[in-house]
Parts: sequence; structure tokens; C-alpha cells
Amino acid sequence: MARRIDPAAVPPVIGSAYPAPHDLPCRTRERRRLGDAAGLTQFGVNLLRLPPGAWSSQRHWQHASDEFIHVLTGEVTLVTDAGEEVLRPGDSAGFKAGDPDGHCLRNHTDAEATVLEVGTRLPGDGATYSDIDMMANPAGSPVHYTTKDGRKLG
Repeated sequence: MARRIDPAAVPPVIGSAYPAPHDLPCRTRERRRLGDAAGLTQFGVNLLRLPPGAWSSQRHWQHASDEFIHVLTGEVTLVTDAGEEVLRPGDSAGFKAGDPDGHCLRNHTDAEATVLEVGTRLPGDGATYSDIDMMANPAGSPVHYTTKDGRKLG
């Protein structure tokens, strides 16, 4: 059985499942789920394409999952509590589970950027969105996105 994965053959997932208006800066982002194509279950691997002006996500932090990114092409701006930091090809960053320093990538350039994303896959993990009143999969919630006090969004 061949193990090689052709990223171009992996269907892209374009946009975001965020409820409006939080989806707006992420509508043109594209992820190819390479880890799913390999049948991986313990961690995810995505090839992220950010067109000019696109964001990877709203600024967030994962409750139980580690995340790691590596810039392949272009230039992205990493946004955290410390401010903005430009990342270029060959640069990497990691985000430890439970660290409440929200992060996201933004493409402020006129050129496309590509980033490899790797993250733990833990059932029931949640995320808190630092700059907006939103949580993903909060403990005990039957809905995907809620406000921080538990009201359903979307």
C-alpha cells in the first residue's frame, strides 16, 4: 500500500464553521486534512492556505490540546497576548494546552501563505476565544459554539 499523500488530491475545506459574524476573516482560508488522509487518529495535520487578508482562526487557546505550526511559504503574522510577530518560511511556533494566551495567524501581505498545522486530537476538548464572546465545545455543552456564559451561538 502506498503511503505517499498528494496534498492536491486531498479535498480542501474552505471557510470556517464559526457562526456569523465571527467567520468573516476566515471565509477564504483553506485546509487540507493530511492527517485524515493518512488515517491518523491521535493528532491532526493540516496544510493551511491563507490567501491575502485571511486569518487562520479567531484568536483562541485550546483547553487540552497542544498545537504546533510551521510556515512553508509566504509570510504570516502571529497574534498573541504579547502582540504581533511576523513569521516567514522556516519559522515555527507551538502552543501548549491550557495556556490562556490566545493565538491566530493573519496574512497581511499581498501573497498567499502556506502553513503546516499539527495538533493533538482529544475528544471533548474545548477552546476559548480571547477577543470575542465565544467558546468551542465547552464542557457539558451539546452545541459546538456558545458564548462564555453558555448561550448557544449560530
